[in-house]
Amino acid sequence: MLMSNNRKPARIRNRAVTVRMTEEEYRAMKAKVEESGLPQQTYIIEAVIGSPIIDSSGVKQLLAVWKENSRNLSDLVRQIKGLGTNVNQMAHIANGQGYLPAVRSLDGISEKLDLARKEAEKIWRSTRLLISQQNHMEQ
Repeated sequence: MLMSNNRKPARIRNRAVTVRMTEEEYRAMKAKVEESGLPQQTYIIEAVIGSPIIDSSGVKQLLAVWKENSRNLSDLVRQIKGLGTNVNQMAHIANGQGYLPAVRSLDGISEKLDLARKEAEKIWRSTRLLISQQNHMEQ
């Protein structure tokens, strides 16, 4: 550490920053500082230094992937609900008439379930890629 004329060590952190917050923002920050167990100054410095910066094109890309995943997931949920309806209808017929649905119907359900599984895997791969990219940006 450098020494000044009066023999006190010079401050390493010699820049002060004033930030204005609403009461709600201030309470939220204080709660996070308390939760972290760090001194406020250390918490804020760590938050600033450790925060990834994503430019607007990165945000747009993340949003586009999220929207695509949301559409895919919505479609997948619709398909699975349809399969459940088909199975319930077959169970109702089987209970009422005393016979099982034709093999062809079961093969059709199996094919639809396989398509739903493939869609789910596609969504999962896309989500994993998005998480991987986000983790990479944080490093």
